[in-house]
Amino acid sequence: MKDFTLRRRDVLWGLSGFAATAALPGQMLAANQALKVASVFSVPVDQQWASRIHIALKTAEARGDITYSWSESIAYTDMERVLRDWSMKGTDLIVGEAYPFEEAVRKMAAQFPKTAYLMGSSGVPAAPAFSTFDDHIDDAAYLCGMMAGGLTKSNVIGMVSAIPIPTKNRLLNAFKAGALEVNPNAKFLVVYIGSWFDPPKAKEATFGMAERGADVFYAERDGVSDAAKELGLLSFGNLVSTQPQFPATVVSSALWHMEPTIDTVVRKLKEGSYKPENYGTYAKLKFGGSSMAPLGTFEDKVPDKLKKLVATRAAEIKKGTFEVKAVPSQPKSTL
Repeated sequence: MKDFTLRRRDVLWGLSGFAATAALPGQMLAANQALKVASVFSVPVDQQWASRIHIALKTAEARGDITYSWSESIAYTDMERVLRDWSMKGTDLIVGEAYPFEEAVRKMAAQFPKTAYLMGSSGVPAAPAFSTFDDHIDDAAYLCGMMAGGLTKSNVIGMVSAIPIPTKNRLLNAFKAGALEVNPNAKFLVVYIGSWFDPPKAKEATFGMAERGADVFYAERDGVSDAAKELGLLSFGNLVSTQPQFPATVVSSALWHMEPTIDTVVRKLKEGSYKPENYGTYAKLKFGGSSMAPLGTFEDKVPDKLKKLVATRAAEIKKGTFEVKAVPSQPKSTL
């Protein structure tokens, strides 16, 4: 973990962690002053989800908009302490996750009104400065689902995810809806592995679904494409493009681009207009927060008719003439 050097605004902080003024986060900064930003993750920064945030913050740092430090692989039981440490160091913005310890993080954040919190959360924003976000890449998942529906030969599609929370359910439901648009006869097998990072368990789940006839998979978790490769089957990645690692397996991926979210929050902090909001909407296709990865090694393997169908739908989503419905309920297997 890196340490920040305390600066002039830190004299406003009392030992209790409460600010002595009611100013909003960022309002005391000079226009050209870089924000102090820290991210805190329970997983390594090269894990799929965390890496999207880490890359976006490194990009902002390279532009000179922020100074950036991070803590990774923090145990859930230690998360509140680490977040509090960063808050007491005068950090302008803390980015991280709140899913497994939502109530504790929200209570702690309320004690530091001069620090903006941008937390991955299924909940709502909260005063004074607790904002939320997530990988709401439903649009990209829908497009990948369309392609999966057109490529399956068995009409059985497997989907492996982490935990059945609304944000993950939305992705699976969008993928399923896209597949059904192209292939109304498609059936689905759904498995949640009960962990954010357990590739062996995800791999095992994939083998099990293949035994039941699935020949195309939504790899919402690491480990699925490993199994698909061994089985000679197809998969679609999530958040990052894994085709370089699996050129004969991964057709495409539903990509998450965190840059629009980070850039918006940083801008609002610098101009003094930041307030608690849900920034998940910036992951939509029309904002550049998500996309379907290029077909790459599958460019000549996917029928032109299917490619055109997906491209047309993507253009309609960007224009706003077609909307992917957000369905937060847990999807069930239909086979």
